Amino acid sequence: MPAFLRREIALAAALAAAAAAYAFEPRWLAGGRTPALAAALALAAAVACASIRVAHHAARIARRLGDPYGTMVLTLSAVLVEVLILGFVMTDHGSPTLARDTIYSAVMLDINGILGLATLMGGLKHGEQAYNDDSGRTYGVMILTAMSISMVVPEFVPPRRWHVYSGFTIVAMATLYAGFLRMQTGPHSYFFSYDAPENARRPRARENAAAPPEPGPAPARCGPAAQETAGTLRAALLLAAGIAAIGALAEPMSRALAAGLRGSGAPPALVPVLVAALSAGPEILTALRAALANRMQSVVNIAMGASLSTVILTVPAMEALALFTGQPLQMAMTPVQTVMVFVTLVAAAINLNDGQTNAIEGMTHFVLFATFLALAGLGL
Repeated sequence: MPAFLRREIALAAALAAAAAAYAFEPRWLAGGRTPALAAALALAAAVACASIRVAHHAARIARRLGDPYGTMVLTLSAVLVEVLILGFVMTDHGSPTLARDTIYSAVMLDINGILGLATLMGGLKHGEQAYNDDSGRTYGVMILTAMSISMVVPEFVPPRRWHVYSGFTIVAMATLYAGFLRMQTGPHSYFFSYDAPENARRPRARENAAAPPEPGPAPARCGPAAQETAGTLRAALLLAAGIAAIGALAEPMSRALAAGLRGSGAPPALVPVLVAALSAGPEILTALRAALANRMQSVVNIAMGASLSTVILTVPAMEALALFTGQPLQMAMTPVQTVMVFVTLVAAAINLNDGQTNAIEGMTHFVLFATFLALAGLGL
């Protein structure tokens, strides 16, 4: 078997599973709950296989681009996966709270699960791990603002005016993300990079510094650089193929899951947690590897950036779908969800305020993640 196929066997398996799903779907749907649930689990495993390859290729592109652009590739790929899966699942399950519960689950998984576990493992291996504290504060206030606008305030909006506030939410989230993206890739890009020069924080010092030497002529394009560019392009194509495979798997998985869980008495939070976990696949492995390699800045960017992207991009996508179909969504969080989000963001604000993480801070978030799972198991 060629080396290329050996490396991409997980992606090939996911594509093969998608083809088999469409061919044999009528059989397991007609076979009752057990065959449908088994098929749903198999298709979820295929989605996980594709997510592993998505994580690999997104990380390769991220290394080439560097922060913050590389992290944007990781987070945006995860959000696209989430929107694809969530759109299909909402069609088959028809729950008005599914989008809200999935976004809430994703935030809990990203901040308390990914950040908590990565910080805990990295702290046990390296002790204190350094990062740029500007990034944690910036992400935290953006997440708090976005979730308050889109998932707290709707509790006070009259039901007959839901479409007005949905339209406002779309505009508000788009404005927030456009402004954040402009700052992240422009004037404040150094917030999201640990090795930024200190004079980037002090404009006056930079003005008084000696002028840098004139750049010399650009080096001629060499073989290794061309190979690296070709490798990045190949990674981008395979990343797109992985996301396409996940989209193809999402539809039959959603139908099988709906048939398998119908009348089973499973906790209502099971489907949102599953969707959030599948969409976070491209980030989990990358964040853990970064923590073990003592690259905590990447962990903060991935975990907090994924949470922000989930709220600020998934919410308007779901609100637009609701306006298109004329079916309102219940986006206001329950009291338990609101408390969990508040405690999580307060803990993140305290832990990500000094430029260093440790295992104790990781443990606090991981215990919050365990609490989230316990509440989900109780149906809360």
